Amino acid sequence: MPAPTSPAPTLPAPSLAALIDRLALERPTSVALRWHDPGQGTPPDVHWACLSFHALAQRALAISHMLAGTHGVQAGDRVAWLGLNHPAQIALLFALARLGALLVPLNHRLAPAEWSAVLRDCTPALLLHDDALADAAQSLVQQTTATAALPVHAFAPEPVDTPDMPCTGTADHPVLLVYTSGTTGAPKGAVHTQGNLLANMAIAAQVQGLSERDTVLTVLPLFHVGGLCIQTLPALSVGAQVLLHARFDATATLQAIERERPSLTLQVPATLQALTAHAAWAGTDLSGLRAIWAGSSLLPAPLVEAVHARGVPVCNVYGSTETGPFSIALAPGHSTSHLGSCGWPAPGVEVTLRDPKGQPVNDGEVGEVWVRAPNVVRHYWPDLPACDAGGFFHSGDLAQQAPDGSFTVVGRAKDMLISGGENIYPAEIENLLAQHPLVAECAVIGQADARWGEAVVAVVVLRDGANGDWAATLQAFLDGRLARYKWPRRWQRLDALPKTALGKVQKPALKALLAEIPA
Repeated sequence: MPAPTSPAPTLPAPSLAALIDRLALERPTSVALRWHDPGQGTPPDVHWACLSFHALAQRALAISHMLAGTHGVQAGDRVAWLGLNHPAQIALLFALARLGALLVPLNHRLAPAEWSAVLRDCTPALLLHDDALADAAQSLVQQTTATAALPVHAFAPEPVDTPDMPCTGTADHPVLLVYTSGTTGAPKGAVHTQGNLLANMAIAAQVQGLSERDTVLTVLPLFHVGGLCIQTLPALSVGAQVLLHARFDATATLQAIERERPSLTLQVPATLQALTAHAAWAGTDLSGLRAIWAGSSLLPAPLVEAVHARGVPVCNVYGSTETGPFSIALAPGHSTSHLGSCGWPAPGVEVTLRDPKGQPVNDGEVGEVWVRAPNVVRHYWPDLPACDAGGFFHSGDLAQQAPDGSFTVVGRAKDMLISGGENIYPAEIENLLAQHPLVAECAVIGQADARWGEAVVAVVVLRDGANGDWAATLQAFLDGRLARYKWPRRWQRLDALPKTALGKVQKPALKALLAEIPA
């Protein structure tokens, strides 16, 4: 049976441009964004260091004029961003929303070949970048259809004296194109409309109890919907302040929690591990936090207990790139009693568990998580359906529902693994390794790891005559072709892979076999 669905909250505005314009009028002098780069000590560009809601709206308006007037960006066009977390990326999102155009945030941890694949797929009109990735952006634009690579300094840092630009973008316009690797290894771009983002803001703000009194610390990357859409945009939508770090740094995060006293922050298991293992963890004043939220379907109990021991509840959000991602949530009131659970469907989100034939499972049985909600995307770029005919997104995750209605994820229908908070698809790595002349066969699996949640393990059958440091050779082959966080942390050579009668690799048997072999 589908989980009971409470009514979806009212959208904060009819469009993203209308939202930022309203906030600029209602809270003109209130701080919207404060930016810090742990790698620099202070932001190198003071024009972006602190923005009020009025200033953020004006920057977005100025960028709209620049994009439309100078570069001819129109409704439906794509504009890519390559950089660390930066206020300009958020201003760019609102600017493109006014034009009815789309932002394509690139994962700065990918390899150049992976960036190129994304840009070839979505054919952006422009590639915008920060100073940290300027060289990479300039090199990339020469290999793609993007007409230019523009630095952040070209974003009109001071508001221009121009009349308001008519708002072309509506709730129905696509505005955010976020790529996630498919199980075949090919990247797929989830197309979020303005309506999807606005619905997700309303849902996330209601569940987290966000208000203008909150201060949110954002340290996770904005190229993921987790970093952008679980807290950052929802906080801005209610007039709260966002402390934005260019990148995650455990020392800087703990210092910010003590000195700036944010009320909320979002983490993933890998960053929680870094925080709780830090020498300053025990002595850091956490009293300003009313909760730490985590974007992960599976949270290691020791990490949660370490935070609970400091008096701060750990809440959980379950979702995916395609679902907003705010789908199922474990709020503070249940963080202790439901350790390991993802919680209950968020308002307006319908969740059902289905068997392989698409039929509802019986009470207490494991089934695949299907999600239907106003924040769920309808298609991948350019026009591949993301949902079934009934509007349900099939997550590939397996879960059980308790009698009280809460959900617990128990595994994945496919063999995707999550390492350090990043989704990793074995097929992508296997397809690359199979191209190397040393490799006869290969399989990639995940093994439980205390630090990373899961560690990537590559199991290879080498061709006759292969010898020497073959693992180093294969790892060097991946350099520049695959993001480092996807690289195998363990390499294992076997004479043959366990297979079914039809020749399919038996990954459960392979995992059991590796468990008996010393790493």
